[in-house]
Amino acid sequence: MLIRLLSLQLFLAFAVANARNDPPPTSERTWSPPNLPDYERDLANYRSNEAQGSSRVSINPRKVYGLAELIDIAERNNPDTRVAWERARGAAAAVGLSESAYYPFLVASAAAGYDRAFIPFPTLTANPAHPSLSNVRITGGGSLVTEAQVYRGELSAKWLLLDFGERSAVVAAAREQLMMANVGFNGTHQKIVFQVTDRFYQLGTARQKVLVSQSALEAAQTVEQAVQARIDNGLATKPELLQAQQQTAQTAFDVEATTGAESDARVALVESIGLLPTVPLHVADLGQRSTSEQTNGSVDELIERALSQRPDLVAKLANVRAKQDGIRKVRAEYYPNVAIDAHATETELDVSINHSDYFGDHRPTYGVFLTASVPIFDGFGRRHKMEMAEAEMHGAENELAGARDSAVREVWKAYTDFKTALRKQDSATKLVTASQNAFDAVLESYQNGLSTYPEIVSAQRNLASARSVSHDTQSAIFTAATALALSTGDLARPSSGVTRPIQKSPRSIQTVTPFSK
Repeated sequence: MLIRLLSLQLFLAFAVANARNDPPPTSERTWSPPNLPDYERDLANYRSNEAQGSSRVSINPRKVYGLAELIDIAERNNPDTRVAWERARGAAAAVGLSESAYYPFLVASAAAGYDRAFIPFPTLTANPAHPSLSNVRITGGGSLVTEAQVYRGELSAKWLLLDFGERSAVVAAAREQLMMANVGFNGTHQKIVFQVTDRFYQLGTARQKVLVSQSALEAAQTVEQAVQARIDNGLATKPELLQAQQQTAQTAFDVEATTGAESDARVALVESIGLLPTVPLHVADLGQRSTSEQTNGSVDELIERALSQRPDLVAKLANVRAKQDGIRKVRAEYYPNVAIDAHATETELDVSINHSDYFGDHRPTYGVFLTASVPIFDGFGRRHKMEMAEAEMHGAENELAGARDSAVREVWKAYTDFKTALRKQDSATKLVTASQNAFDAVLESYQNGLSTYPEIVSAQRNLASARSVSHDTQSAIFTAATALALSTGDLARPSSGVTRPIQKSPRSIQTVTPFSK
């Protein structure tokens, strides 16, 4: 049996040594690495399995989903939330691993074996007539053969009693890493909520632009009919009709272009939710929403709120604390460690000499020691560790300071964008009304022979542009409000208590958007 096992190990060693580990033979062209077809086949099967089981939410093909429902689906279905959840669980396990250093370390071991040894043993002769020690001679040599059978079981324990704060520093650093993972989990939800909201409004704006382009096409056809009527009455020229036909063709092209943009916006929204583009998902239109003040407090209050609750800033602060704990750990290495080391062993030893009967005994052995180790000199290793730890802490502090400055800028920009969008709304509404009135007046004037063709074409383009600007402004208001909530940390903020994603499903925080569900 042992021979077979050794042969198998030798065969595996040769197989590993002869495995192909070749790089591409040349930099000029692609190549096929060894076993590439196997990887491609496994990848195709893996993707098929993912496609079948990735979606955790059933989509009703007859239902029209609003923004709140889409956000709910995304939080439960987007893979990024599950990735962040698993990271938080891993960080929690790391805390438990660091806390294990406070407990005794127990090891049980057992061994059984056979040993055969040869010991040189001389042959002694003496003169019988003169029996004395000086007459003893070594006349030959031989071997003393010993055989032994050993059975041993051992239980050993080691318990670190005193380390002057090294373990506590490691545990504290692991808990800060857990905090970073937990707030990172919340930050992932916030980003997904913002992404879904932003793309929802992009889709709504794209749909409205399709309607605008269709209205522009109808206006262009109306102008073309007016030009044709004037030609029939001998009041217009052939170039005017050709230009009108060209304008109609251009607006028809714009309809197709905006329809394609709408399709792209829909795919982007579905992707942000975590679904495949082939899923039949019906999304509600934007509808009419109140555009009153969506902010609570002045910009200074919003900045103060952001600096106290944004997940990325909380993570940066936790990182600073973790680096401080790293300094405490290195500092503790300058002090002695005190531990208890104990063992208990049961050994049976049977010995045979020159094929005699086995003889032996089994006796328990045990011992307990109180050990202390004091570092004296380590080649300045601890000093360099301290310098590295301090540099990492100062770097983390600077990262936090930079992140705070970025947060202030983001809040200020989001706040001003929101206020600007609100101010634009009234102007955009007035612009659409004025453009519509101007187009109607110029069209009637042209039909009566009082306006020129360039004037009516200009009025038509201005109307289409005003309608597009109005829809962009309406969408920008809600997108800016969502961006402002994201910049302050209010978007998808846990409704109460501290979120503990390591104990719940990936969708363990409550969704809070600028517009209540």
